[in-house]
This record gives sequence, C-alpha cells and structure tokens, in this order.
Amino acid sequence: MSDPFRTSTADPQLSSRLPANIYQRADGLTLIHQEIEAVPVVVTDIWVDAGARHEYPEDSGLAHFLEHMIFKGTDRLSPGAFDCAIEGRGGATNAATSHDYAHFYITTADRDFEATLPDLCDLLLRAKIPDDEFELEREVVYEEIAQYRDNPDDCLFAATMASLYPASAYGRPVLGTRDRLESLTPETMRQFHRQYYQPHNMTVTIVGNVSFDRARDALERHCTDFRPPASYRDDRPVSAPPRQTQICRDILELPNLELARLNLAWHGPGVENLRDGYVLDAIAMILSGGRSSPLVRELREQRQWVQAIGSYFSLQQDSGLFSISAWLDATYLQNVEEAIVARLAELHDTAIAPAVLERAKRQLCNDFVFSTETPSQLAGLYGYYHTLDRADRAFDYPREIATISPEEITTVARRYLATDAYTATIAICEPAT
Repeated sequence: MSDPFRTSTADPQLSSRLPANIYQRADGLTLIHQEIEAVPVVVTDIWVDAGARHEYPEDSGLAHFLEHMIFKGTDRLSPGAFDCAIEGRGGATNAATSHDYAHFYITTADRDFEATLPDLCDLLLRAKIPDDEFELEREVVYEEIAQYRDNPDDCLFAATMASLYPASAYGRPVLGTRDRLESLTPETMRQFHRQYYQPHNMTVTIVGNVSFDRARDALERHCTDFRPPASYRDDRPVSAPPRQTQICRDILELPNLELARLNLAWHGPGVENLRDGYVLDAIAMILSGGRSSPLVRELREQRQWVQAIGSYFSLQQDSGLFSISAWLDATYLQNVEEAIVARLAELHDTAIAPAVLERAKRQLCNDFVFSTETPSQLAGLYGYYHTLDRADRAFDYPREIATISPEEITTVARRYLATDAYTATIAICEPAT
C-alpha cells in the first residue's frame, strides 16, 4: 500500500531547511513534525486557513464564533466532553482566531498522545454546531465583545484598523459586532465550516516526545473522513488597501482613561514581500527596542513626555501593519507625534549607524531564539508560517535579519513609513458630565 504522506512538492529541500519534517498528504493536509526527546510532552496544534478575512462582511465574527462552537461537540462527543477529557489527563487546550487563521491546540503528556488526538480531530472535522448550543454561545460572544469594548487599548486598535483598512476584512473586528451576529444562523456557520475545514486548508504541527512514524500513523487513523465541502463562498474579494496619501486622524473619547493613547499606523507588506517585513522588524527595534533607542531615550527618559512607547510590525497575509504606540499625558500628544515623525524623517534622510543596526539585529535574533524554546512555541511558529506562506520561512528569519544593510533601512522606511501619510488614532478621557 502506498504511503498516504509524501514530501511536499512545493520545495524538495523544504524539510532540510528546518529542524522538522514537513510532509503533505495526497489530499493536501500538511503535517509538520519535530521530535524532542528531552521533554515528556507532545503539543498538537491544528491550523486552519479560515480566519475573519474569509467571511462575507455581513457575517462579521463568524470565524471566531465558530471557534467557540467547535468545542460544542459532535455526534460522538457531548458539549464539554473534550475539555473534561483533556483536563482529566492533566493536559491543556485552547484555540485562537485572527483575520488570517484559526488554530486549536492541546498539550498532553507524551503517553496520552494517541488517546487525545482522536477527540481533537473529531471536533474539527465533524463539529455538530447544534442549534440550542448556538444560541447559548452567542450570548457568550456578546459578553466577549462587551469586554473588548471596555479595554481602551482594544478600542484604539479596532479604530486604527477600521481607519487603515476601510474596504478590507482587516478593518472589521475579528470578534464581529452584535448586530452582525444577531442575524447569523447555525446553517450559515455549518456551511462555512464545511467549506474551509478541509484537508487542503489544514496544517497539523506535532512537536514533542513522539516519533514521526507514531505521529503520522495516529494522524492517518484519526484525521480522515472529512465531510463533503459545502458552498459558503468561493469568491471572496481580496482588495489591496488604498495607498495612504494624507494624514488621517481619529479621536476617541473613552471613560475613566487616566493616560491618553497615541497610535500611528502605516500599511506594510504582506507575505508576498517578507524581506521588507524583516526590515520593518529591524526599524521597529531601532526606534524603540530598549532604553538606548531614540524614541524611548528622548520621549520617556529625557523629556518624560510618555510613560511608555513601542513600535512593531505585524505580518498579515494581504497587508502587514506597522505601528508606533505611546501612553502619555494628553498635554503632550502633538509634541510626541511631531517627535516620532521627525525620527522617521531621519531614517529617510540619514543612513543608520552600523553599530545601531547591529545592536537591533542582535536583539531580534536573540528574541527569535527565545521564542523557539518550547514545543508549544515551535508548534505555533511552524503552523503560523505555513498557514500564511511556508513553514521553512520561519527559520530563514535569523539569516534574513543578519543580512539587512543600512541602505535597506533607508529604502524600506521611505517605501512604507511616509511622514505625511499615515493613520493617527488618539484616545483621550471623555469630558465629565
């Protein structure tokens, strides 16, 4: 009998570039496996290319709501039975949904791997989505949305994304909105599930004290018999965000806000241009990665205009996000924004000092090493990269960072971080009534 798994044809050297095996089944399901004998645990993390960007606008929140409903059982598992089974063995389970993906993971003792994988596969492949549980869980999601709105930083992020991506799924909240969820039906969710929870859309990462043969054999026994796909949608428009041509400024007034918030944001590259994303990581580290970085040194240590300031690049499938955020007294909002823009102008006009760039590169490479220490971190890293692009790109990161030049810093800063075209989102305390 032929082996149902084969080495991925996308790149014959794929698995040799990672400390992991990457195999693809004939139906498209990908297994990424790394054996770590030193730890007596196994992490199984199943990634699905079915995030909020796959929804119709009128179904906003569907992918995240489905994450909740996955745990409401199958014909074989009653609601709550999966959690009880995992916790009863001393394991842990959780899930998450973003714009680009959903993933579901369990951590168990290595001896419990075969006993727990069947239930996880059953949930993902054959979720029942019962009507009565659907109505009960909708109230839970409403409460989650309310809690999100009570967090000023979450509100600030949502407003930034809505302004930066007005015509894209990235501009809609992953949790959705109450009015959209009110009209959602169990049948629509079942169609979404059967459309996207299919083998070609799944990456299974298994990391820990389990051999490849053992992991593959268990997966082949239990991650099969997918339901026939439904037709939720197959024509999702993917529209690039409009190019920023001016400064867009939104001001939120929030209750009981002790410190104002300032968030400046720019469109970045998607997975089609990861190299520029790596350079933006370096720029973020140069600007605010530690007390000696210019934004921290000037605005927090010397002028004491901000309590905290940081910058980051977040990779997304279609369009990444570069952001600089500060907590500060509202008195200094204009001063801080002008100082940030001035620092970006310096990056445009003056080559970064080699010593400064080398320090940022060391910090990024060290952070990468620290983020790959545990089985759960590795499983997440592999699944994330393979869902967005290819798993082998994950371990390209240190090499790519190490080869960034001062000239690239200037070029990429000019390409993405315009000083006269960005989104500024500000949160201040609402006036007392």
